Amino acid sequence: MNRSELRERLVQLILGGELNLTSAEAADKGGLSVEDGQRLWRALGFADTGDGVAYGDADVDALATVAAALDGDVLDEQTIFQMTRALGTTMSRLADWQVTTLVEQIERDVQAGRAETRLDAAVVLAEEAAPNLEHLMIYAWRRHLAAATARMEALGAADEELLSTVMTVGFADLSRFTSLSNDLDDNSLGALVENFEIRASDIVTAHGGRVIKTLGDAVLFVSDDPAEGTRTALDMVKQIAKRSELPNICVGLATGSVVSRLGDVYGPPVNLAARLSHVARSNRVLVDSATAAAIGDEFDTRTLPPRPLRGFGNISPITVSERRGFRSR
Repeated sequence: MNRSELRERLVQLILGGELNLTSAEAADKGGLSVEDGQRLWRALGFADTGDGVAYGDADVDALATVAAALDGDVLDEQTIFQMTRALGTTMSRLADWQVTTLVEQIERDVQAGRAETRLDAAVVLAEEAAPNLEHLMIYAWRRHLAAATARMEALGAADEELLSTVMTVGFADLSRFTSLSNDLDDNSLGALVENFEIRASDIVTAHGGRVIKTLGDAVLFVSDDPAEGTRTALDMVKQIAKRSELPNICVGLATGSVVSRLGDVYGPPVNLAARLSHVARSNRVLVDSATAAAIGDEFDTRTLPPRPLRGFGNISPITVSERRGFRSR
């Protein structure tokens, strides 16, 4: 195949067929108005295509699925488009992550002589690896959906408790990241960020917490239990400090009521945890008074002099460390 044929083959493999329809034609076949079709397209995170040919059978099936949901009695219109927007946002980030990772594999395949060009290598991956990755993606989504449902059920029967609950929020921040990033090339910087995110996420998960999002030089996580959240933070400091290829980190913890919305968390504890991480010394954990009061005497704590934290006035941060002779779980 020539380059043009390979590119067309790659698109067909990824999208599951040819693109031979305009937006109006796809919307009509899918049973939606052009306006609702464009609304769905935008909610998924895609730019308008105008009158160009940019859709295929898979797009028609997606439109038909939304049309059937809108005609049904289970989900209302607002919920359908909110879920679509959440799906588009999540899948956009996932696709970027996957492509970045696959590009590295493709480069290795070309350099090792397993493929003549990047396009050849990409086509092989799309033919042989994509179906299994798609299966794994659906499996992971179902497992996370089951876990999220269980968390919601455990919060309580009151409706207002389902989106707002008390959590310990952690914000782990790499020290001197800005100056460090100026001295690294793009590949080294990307490897450092990925290394940090992977190790921090593994530690949070091992302690039963959840990573809410990663921000390059920072990780935002939550824990249902202040003591376990504190163990998470201390373990993160200890494990990352051992890695010579990673800079030191600073961690802030705050406990209180947060609102969960569209996969993110909001509220004063989120902002306070970030502020505490910014004033913490390298390889130190700072907590607020609510967290310190909740963790009991399992840890050594020391109250520092008050200092101004933007949005909170003068706050006395509290350093926390493992009590001598105590081993973390």
